[in-house]
Amino acid sequence: MNTFFTLTQRNTKLFFKDKGLFLTSLVTPMILILLFITFLGNVYRDSLKAFIPAELNVPNDLIEGFVGGWLFSSLLAVCCVTISFCSNLLMVQDKVTGAYTDLTTSPLKRSVLALSYYISTCASTLIICFTAFGICLIYLSQTGFFLSLQDILLTCLDVFLLVLFGTALSSVVNFFLSTQGQISAVSAIISSAYGFICGAYIPVSQFSDGIRKFISFLPGTYGTSLLHNHLLRGAISELEKNYLPAEAISGIKTAFDTGVEFFDHTVTETEMYIILSCSILILIAVYVGLNYAHSLKRKV
Repeated sequence: MNTFFTLTQRNTKLFFKDKGLFLTSLVTPMILILLFITFLGNVYRDSLKAFIPAELNVPNDLIEGFVGGWLFSSLLAVCCVTISFCSNLLMVQDKVTGAYTDLTTSPLKRSVLALSYYISTCASTLIICFTAFGICLIYLSQTGFFLSLQDILLTCLDVFLLVLFGTALSSVVNFFLSTQGQISAVSAIISSAYGFICGAYIPVSQFSDGIRKFISFLPGTYGTSLLHNHLLRGAISELEKNYLPAEAISGIKTAFDTGVEFFDHTVTETEMYIILSCSILILIAVYVGLNYAHSLKRKV
């Protein structure tokens, strides 16, 4: 057990000390914030205002609270996975430098080493993501705060589960990587593509029917929808209670992905949690299986 904690601590410290890995992990959220400031912010405001009659005077803080909730729910959805991939690249770097070979040829159990990489990746990613969520709360408190304590706690749960999912997914993918070139390629692909396929950069409702059906098979889509639900629910509730009819609220929910349809079935929040949790367990099982199969191969 002492060996496990020592390895976990070592991996976590190396991630934050490695400026290349740490800065790479922050590239995607920085790009999203830049996109929001220069372009996406106005797009989201215009999309929301399209549902509001011109003669209706909706307070600016309510609009900004809604748009800010969408921004940070998208930001967190992307960070939880892309940062998991970047922090988990330490395992690949150990292969490149030879440290991994040294560790596996020692009496250390391979399962302990694999678990230490997983836990340290989770810890590093959670630190960054919860820091980002804290910034989100500060930002919303200055622009428009409509979150309940329940929504804040549920958002924390969403972030935790998405980090577990991202770490499990990256553990499976990174298991097969062994060179610096592969590290760069995977980082570039994940950082640029994940935000689109999970519905963070552009709402899933704006894609074609075929793409929406494809995206509905991806577990990350449901994690993103959960974050949209919980960070937008307070603002939507305020709009529904004082300003807009049920039809307009329904249109807003559809346009901003607070719900996901699996073909003709509208997936409930409970079902989203089940899908995300099962995906985590399956990916962890695959990761364990890969390590077990590799250890048997080494013994032959």
